Amino acid sequence: MRLAFFGDIVGKPGRRAVGRILPALRSAEGIDFVVGNAENAAGGVGVDPGSARELFAAGFNVLTSGNHVWAKRQIVEYIADSDVLLRPANFAPGVPGWGYTVKAGPGGESVAVVNLIGRVFMGAYECPFRAADAALAAVRDRARVVVVDMHAEATSEKVAMGWYLDGRASAVVGSHTHVQTADERILPGGTAYVTDVGMCGPMDSVIGVNREQALRRFLTQMPTRFEVADGRVLVQGVIVDVDGASGTAIAIRRIREVVEA
Repeated sequence: MRLAFFGDIVGKPGRRAVGRILPALRSAEGIDFVVGNAENAAGGVGVDPGSARELFAAGFNVLTSGNHVWAKRQIVEYIADSDVLLRPANFAPGVPGWGYTVKAGPGGESVAVVNLIGRVFMGAYECPFRAADAALAAVRDRARVVVVDMHAEATSEKVAMGWYLDGRASAVVGSHTHVQTADERILPGGTAYVTDVGMCGPMDSVIGVNREQALRRFLTQMPTRFEVADGRVLVQGVIVDVDGASGTAIAIRRIREVVEA
């Protein structure tokens, strides 16, 4: 089985760029299942029902999220009824939505997707490691292929999650920083790992934001309204090959394409 995971999709430029390349990439690479982090898909902060539907129509099977998931209030009702737009499993008990799901790929093989959020420099969330244990126990009898999105700020916390789940998940991919790392590898237990998959957003920006606005904030420390930048778009992610029978990862490689505006 071949999986693709795309990094944080930023605003309309990110949605349009990944939607433009995904059909051809899926066909050329023989990709069976597509996951992406959509927490910034609507206006650069948050996700709304319209942006989620646009990404599903483009070919995504499951979307994950993170700390910005509630930025658009209309998403609350939508996510409560959706098992394909996830919120982190280690959010407080009782919040709407699901932290993991199991869906069938085109070949009939089931794929579990688990969404976690880190705590270092992030917030007072439940323990992501214990949440991972609970999620994997819940999907164990339903899917051998398991993809985990570790949405976190600290590199150390993401690396730790990779080692913690080595041999228990097919892939542990980091998201949130919007900067793709070059440390993709197969861990000894057979788990594909990368610290951050990067972003699908404007290339000539500060992690997707208009660079003049970002610089103004850094230079003045005054409140500044951020907007999604324009221009060419960087589409980043990873492709992971998995043995569907065992759930063991065979290979992982990065996606990096520049899409002209």
